[in-house]
Amino acid sequence: MDADVTLAEFEVLERASSEEVDVELINGRIYVVPVPDGEHVEFTSIVGDQIRDHCPEWRLFSEVGVRIPAYRESRARVDGAIAPRGYFRDQPSWSDPAGILMIVEITSGRERDAEVDRVEKRDAYAQAHIPAYLLIDRHRADMTVYWEPADGEYRHTATAKFGAALRLPKPFEFDLDTSEFL
Repeated sequence: MDADVTLAEFEVLERASSEEVDVELINGRIYVVPVPDGEHVEFTSIVGDQIRDHCPEWRLFSEVGVRIPAYRESRARVDGAIAPRGYFRDQPSWSDPAGILMIVEITSGRERDAEVDRVEKRDAYAQAHIPAYLLIDRHRADMTVYWEPADGEYRHTATAKFGAALRLPKPFEFDLDTSEFL
């Protein structure tokens, strides 16, 4: 579901929502999506384990609320945010994105719902200067990493099918093993 709303209207709806759905405000539109399923949770864990193994000073934090100060002051409940350990300790429920190194999103639901992750969120994260965005697309059985935001969009992308390695950009600089996604 999506509708044009103000930030104040979103905050009322978000407080009233149930634990069975996540409510997000992306570019002035509300998106109501079901909470992650088991495969979604496993995929997040796989990425988090590899981040911890290759970059021990960082962690993947799941289901984090992030302020995206792009067009219309968005609020995204991201599947994963990679940041230094301790970064979220003093953050409010809608965190400042300044210390986030990469956001991870995993498509869920219907194919048309995936377009929000592929386009709307990608563009909002670039506008917020999030250094990198990793999209795990369950509908297409691939992963795409976007990096180096400039002028509201990411300058670079790389894609790998599930089963192939995906090289993550600086500061990560390791090959993400996607064999467990098959």
